Amino acid sequence: MEHAIFELKQQYEKVKAENPRLRIRDIAQVMQQSEAALVAMRTGDGVVRLEGDFKELLKEVHTLGIVMALTRNNNAVHERKGVYNNVSFEGSMGLVLDLDIDLRLFMMHWQFGFSVKEGDRVSLQFFDNSGEAVHKIYLTEESNTAAYEALVTKYAAKEQTPVLDTTAYPAAAAELPDSAIDVAAFQEGWKELKDTHDFFGLTRRFKLSRTQALRLAPEGFVKEVPADTTRKILEAASVAQVPIMVFVGSRGCIQIHTGTVTKLLATGPWFNVLDPEFSMHLREDAIARSYIVKKPSVDGIVTALEIFCKDGQMIAQFFGKRKPGNPELESWRAIVDEITGF
Repeated sequence: MEHAIFELKQQYEKVKAENPRLRIRDIAQVMQQSEAALVAMRTGDGVVRLEGDFKELLKEVHTLGIVMALTRNNNAVHERKGVYNNVSFEGSMGLVLDLDIDLRLFMMHWQFGFSVKEGDRVSLQFFDNSGEAVHKIYLTEESNTAAYEALVTKYAAKEQTPVLDTTAYPAAAAELPDSAIDVAAFQEGWKELKDTHDFFGLTRRFKLSRTQALRLAPEGFVKEVPADTTRKILEAASVAQVPIMVFVGSRGCIQIHTGTVTKLLATGPWFNVLDPEFSMHLREDAIARSYIVKKPSVDGIVTALEIFCKDGQMIAQFFGKRKPGNPELESWRAIVDEITGF
């Protein structure tokens, strides 16, 4: 086993030396390894394995003060600074509800945890059963490092092994043919929505994938738009300083930014928001489908931009700033209408 870990480290260093700008997630893909396995192999060398109830651990993260929350998928990275206030759980589902750190947690996918030190970057990193990252928490210059060390000591695993056993998730089920869907009933259910959060339940009831649901939407509720719509909408929101909501998710976490975006920058295939408290990195060349989606609610129509990669997985969602009980911003609707005509 030690020999296998040694070989893994050698292979990692070789790939890293040949591709010094690649991040560990990308190196893992090149090596056909999980990211968690590459983190675990450094156990005892800047990495501490964690164990115990990660729900209880998250309830203590507020003691670290201001940190940076990071959630990503293959094509979008969402980074938000703040304090982990108001952490709560109901079964395996959790919430962090703060003006700055706003998360939806799916703890059934939080399998592995580590404390990771890479130079001056210190973080808590969590991974799902397959070894893919679900969420990371980075210390900032304003964080309480003593509280961090105490938290790591409390949750450190008794056995600090570099070996990690992951389990691949089964492939996603194939879409049902449209002919097998009661489209009329689905469309009626869409029109009768009272809360946007009920949309997920509606798609499950009719056994629809997200993109299939959008394709079968009732007339007047969905419009497919060009891939550059995201950039155009973010640029317009930046110019007008219209507060928006940006959702990016992994299998185990959805992270939300609510507020304005200001500094936008394109670098290669990535389109970036680079503000002091919020950053987003979006791989524009991965956007295969983009939709403006309108859903009824008790507060009126709620308008979203939803973007997907070629395999139908959602990359990100964008809304105007809104809280339950309030209609969505007319300034947001105006931006969407001006850019998409919808």
